[in-house]
Amino acid sequence: MTGRPAPAVLPSPLRTWLGLIAALAALVVVALGVLYAGHDEPGRVDRWVIQPTADSVRPPWRRVALATDFLGEPAGAAMLVVAAVAAVAGCLLLRRPRAAVFIVAGAAMAVGTTKVLKPMVGRTIHDGHLSYPSGHTASLTALALMVALLAAGRLGLGRTAGASLVRAAALVAGAAMGWAQVALGAHYPTDVLGGWCTALAVIPATAWLVDRTADAGRREPS
Repeated sequence: MTGRPAPAVLPSPLRTWLGLIAALAALVVVALGVLYAGHDEPGRVDRWVIQPTADSVRPPWRRVALATDFLGEPAGAAMLVVAAVAAVAGCLLLRRPRAAVFIVAGAAMAVGTTKVLKPMVGRTIHDGHLSYPSGHTASLTALALMVALLAAGRLGLGRTAGASLVRAAALVAGAAMGWAQVALGAHYPTDVLGGWCTALAVIPATAWLVDRTADAGRREPS
């Protein structure tokens, strides 16, 4: 018995475009990692982007930065995990196991990739804290990308509308968290760029892998 094929988590109209974006993003992550490997100070690009001091970001903007940063801290991350679990449960109830797998795998890949890259690159900030790439930026951007991709597929958006939604989600999430990290002095600007590109690289790749694995499973003879 063959059922109706499950909707792809990587919408067909966006596959080529997102594949190119993912490849370029991966190159940026590698290039910045090689360039700043073992460094413990801002680079030329970081100095060009004005580095704030501890007192340069004042209320109310400092409160905004702290609230955004909270989403990447243990308590904030726990809240996002609860939201993700609820989303996974909702996908299962709606009989969309592929989307549920994508949410779990995408989040794990985004977090796991930054955890692996940080000690490999060895760039540090503030008393030896590993800084490249920014895990906060990668995580929030990854979440926004997954939501946008699932929404684009659910709504049946074409290439133009789907690409616009995905692009807007990635830019807003990455810019918000990236600004917060730089404003609070937690990361160099190139760290947040690396974190943003990490999400742009791993989420489309994860979506493609989930779709390919699910489609291959459906084709296997029973």
